[in-house]
Amino acid sequence: MSRSQPPLLENATRDLARFAAQFRYEDIPAEAVERMKTSLLDSIGCCLYGATLPWTRRVQEMTEAEQAAPMASLWGSGAKTSIANAVLVNGTAGHAFELDDIHKESIVHAGSLAVPVALAYAERDGGWSGRDLIAALVAGYEVGTRVGNAATMSLFYRGFHPQGTSGVFVAAASAGRALGLDPERMQHALGIVGSQAGGLMAAQEGAMVKRFHAGRAAQSGVYAAELAKRGFTGIVDVLEASYGGYLSSYSDKPNAARLTDGLGEVWETAKVGYKPHASVTSIHAALDALTHIMRSNDLKAADIASIRAGVSHMTYVHCAWAYKAQGVTAAQMNLYYGLAVIAHDGVAFVDQYDEKRLSDPALLDLIGRTEAYEDAEIEAMGPPFRHAATVTVKTRDGRDFTHRILNRRGSPENPISAGDVEYKFRNVVRSCLPADRIDRLVELCARLDTLSSLDDLISIVSAPRA
Repeated sequence: MSRSQPPLLENATRDLARFAAQFRYEDIPAEAVERMKTSLLDSIGCCLYGATLPWTRRVQEMTEAEQAAPMASLWGSGAKTSIANAVLVNGTAGHAFELDDIHKESIVHAGSLAVPVALAYAERDGGWSGRDLIAALVAGYEVGTRVGNAATMSLFYRGFHPQGTSGVFVAAASAGRALGLDPERMQHALGIVGSQAGGLMAAQEGAMVKRFHAGRAAQSGVYAAELAKRGFTGIVDVLEASYGGYLSSYSDKPNAARLTDGLGEVWETAKVGYKPHASVTSIHAALDALTHIMRSNDLKAADIASIRAGVSHMTYVHCAWAYKAQGVTAAQMNLYYGLAVIAHDGVAFVDQYDEKRLSDPALLDLIGRTEAYEDAEIEAMGPPFRHAATVTVKTRDGRDFTHRILNRRGSPENPISAGDVEYKFRNVVRSCLPADRIDRLVELCARLDTLSSLDDLISIVSAPRA
């Protein structure tokens, strides 16, 4: 049946596979190299902190019970397991606290997928340079984000989580590059992993399983590449097949041209952004708009009578559901809770999403006086402004203040610096690593492109927590 209709884009899977298998490190532009150095530091921080959280520990307990052959480390534990189990745990850890990097158009957090996969193979095989690692990361970032671009927001609106769906292609391409797959076998790896894509957005309302989507996608990528290496075959037109293909099945309105637009000339890797808040990206502009209003007018939470937040349709559907204390995941995905902690604490980071805060009466009281609505002006601007927000605060003494942010902090249009990411990293891992190891990781990531060996970096992330 799939062959009775024309493909969405002729040879798209083949062309992406060839690119991932054959580009040279020297082909990667300097901007993309720098972005990977920053993403490595950011992702390691997310993984090390995420490994301390209860949902990750449960996944680790399951894998340790299997007593698989010790090939790659479970970060922060001193223990080793198989490649597939290591990336399952470390990938879950990377997405465990809503801090991982984000590619805006694709809605994929590639760092929590590519970094655990590539470093697991580097540890097992040895002899990798920093440039080898960068190439493996870029392969995953380029392929997976392009798949997400082509799926469009339609995939999300249908209820699929891009991290567990489009994200499998990040992991398969990074694993395939790490294994040195030729273009034909890389194409089969993509064709295998497309059948393993999965992840449902209902998980955002309280379930631990949202974190697991990243770990499972990373593991699926490893399985796909390992099978392809052994001659196992996949769907060779998995992305473009008009019936039963990835785009035709997961998206009502795919844009297949985005799979290969500017391939090798326009590097999606260079468009990756970072999160300054420990929450879903969609609410960051609203949080910063409220912060601006409060700081500019010297307001305290006690001064606020009500808050109104105008957002895009996507953000409204994604994040503006009625808040109730049902776990950390739900709080991090909820617009109302995020605004409340900004009003009271001025930040929305690790401490604000502690279990003890989720039912704070002061937060719940302000949430009851907060309203969200779909801002028609923002919606009319189209998908590039889906994270924009207009926030209005009414004070108890009758004043009104409004502020709109069109491009969230950390987006390609409003980036945060590598220094900002380092500051975030140091604050995230301060409970996981001693100061000298924090300094050393910052140094190693900053000069990743000059490292002849990754042994020092791997030994630090693999060691038992202090």
